[in-house]
Amino acid sequence: MAEIALIEKIGAYEGKTVTVQGWVADKTDKGKLQFLRVRDGTGMIQATLFQKAVPPEAFELAKRIPQETSVIVTGQVRQEPRAPGGYELSVTDLRAVQIPRAEYPITPKEHGIEFLMQHRHLWLRSSRQHAILRIRATIIQAIRHWLDDNGFLLVDTPILTPAAVEGTTTLFETDFYGDPAYLTQSGQLYNEANAMAFGKVYCFGPTFRAEKSKTRRHLSEFWMVEPEWAFGTLDDYMNVAEQMVSSVVQTVLQERAAELKVLERDTTALEKIVPPFPRIAYDEAVEILRAKSDPHFKWGDDFGAPDETTISEQFDRPVFVHHYPTDMKAFYMAPDPERPEVCLSADLLAPEGYGEIIGGGQRSDNLEYLEAQLVKHNLPRAPYEWYLDLRKYGSVPHCGFGLGIERTVAWLCKLDHVRETIAFPRMLEKMAQ
Repeated sequence: MAEIALIEKIGAYEGKTVTVQGWVADKTDKGKLQFLRVRDGTGMIQATLFQKAVPPEAFELAKRIPQETSVIVTGQVRQEPRAPGGYELSVTDLRAVQIPRAEYPITPKEHGIEFLMQHRHLWLRSSRQHAILRIRATIIQAIRHWLDDNGFLLVDTPILTPAAVEGTTTLFETDFYGDPAYLTQSGQLYNEANAMAFGKVYCFGPTFRAEKSKTRRHLSEFWMVEPEWAFGTLDDYMNVAEQMVSSVVQTVLQERAAELKVLERDTTALEKIVPPFPRIAYDEAVEILRAKSDPHFKWGDDFGAPDETTISEQFDRPVFVHHYPTDMKAFYMAPDPERPEVCLSADLLAPEGYGEIIGGGQRSDNLEYLEAQLVKHNLPRAPYEWYLDLRKYGSVPHCGFGLGIERTVAWLCKLDHVRETIAFPRMLEKMAQ
């Protein structure tokens, strides 16, 4: 058998005979000429079989095999501008590994989203899903590279936790050897302990919110990267976040141009994502809403999806909204010392109507304030004693943020719903797989 080649690197084998291992995406029957479109997980290539150029059994096999037959194809690589990817495989041999036992349910035609989600395990094979998930992988890789290159240490944080981080009403409870435990809403509290030990850290993993929401932005299980660092301020957080996001966007533009083309993503807007990002106070955001969409918007209310869209439409790149009302944010957020009714927090709103992709700010380093906050938020003290310890032994100002991977993927791919941004989404509906 000839050397096995990956389709994404097929151009390096021009003029050579190689073997491709993959699946038949579709085919065209031209009588004495058969065209197979073969995918291998890295790309798609057209495999051309002339009746006189292949063994009779190989040609007959090509005529009868259905979609999603797993195959081993050998042939010569040649340039063909009309073919997908610009190259074609002139086949000399074809073998089937397995011929499907029934008609493939996702044929090359339109299907409703409910049907596709029920067949998510097969829908992943489509070119659109292939493009989205490869872009997702590049986003994650680019984030990690940027953080690693800028002095942040990866320190993993627990998935099982004894207490809430973001709010007691959105916890998934489970049993931990007879005691209640919860799936993590965020690694942040543990990250603060890690930052006091290592200076600059981040965690990267799944987080869980039992929020009964069916909006296009919400999942019950999603992935989040959370940098945290000692001696950091609100401004430091915004500086780091805009640099990281800009780097990620430019990496995707450079490395995933083909996938963005499959998605028909207009990249003009993405090319503008460079620092600095605009920064407006919550007060200014309220005035924008009152002027543009809701004259009666009340100071102190949180922004809904339409509000975030209205605010972001005023800018051509992501915008930070900072200094939110203290009562809107989590118990650990540091109040502004000159105006305690607002806190040192900021959300980053993506353009094109994709809303908040980052939330973060400066954490309170004051023991007495946090003790009072636990009481105010009706949180039990015992599970947070270790967290309070961080304010007893060398406390320093520190900051951090969390970036949601799925919302970022949705924005960069310009998707209507986050359900396509992860291989097996967990939503409010019953799990299909």
